[in-house]
Amino acid sequence: MEIKKLKKRPPFEQDKKLIRAFAQFEKLLTELKKKKLTDEIVKSINNEIDQINSVSHSEKELRKQVRKAQSSILKLIEKELELVTKNHYRNTWLAVGMTAFGLPLGVVFGASIGNMGFLGIGLPIGMVIGMAVGSDMDKKAYESGRQLDLEIK
Repeated sequence: MEIKKLKKRPPFEQDKKLIRAFAQFEKLLTELKKKKLTDEIVKSINNEIDQINSVSHSEKELRKQVRKAQSSILKLIEKELELVTKNHYRNTWLAVGMTAFGLPLGVVFGASIGNMGFLGIGLPIGMVIGMAVGSDMDKKAYESGRQLDLEIK
């Protein structure tokens, strides 16, 4: 089974965000075509493409549908095939590091100094820890061939 193509649309000169979203989605489809996918996953991807192709209202509605479909496809391939985009784990672990490591460290600093104003010191420390953990996971995904040549912006 093969992944369907997006329906060609007239050039969207007005909406730069739509142009970027469309280009990024097409790049995602190109990268997925290089991978070996199951028929079930291809059916799900084709279903999302059909939904995008059926939108004919406004550019805003189309952009919203493209982003929704892209998010849905990325979640599906991460769950089923463990394929991720570039810097996926870094971006995920950045937030986790700030909350799981940074806030407790900030509380420790604030309590030990006796001024809870130092609570914010732990956040950048936790952010760096999270980015380091995430970058290491991204490196492992790249080495094992589970990383798509695409960065979501």
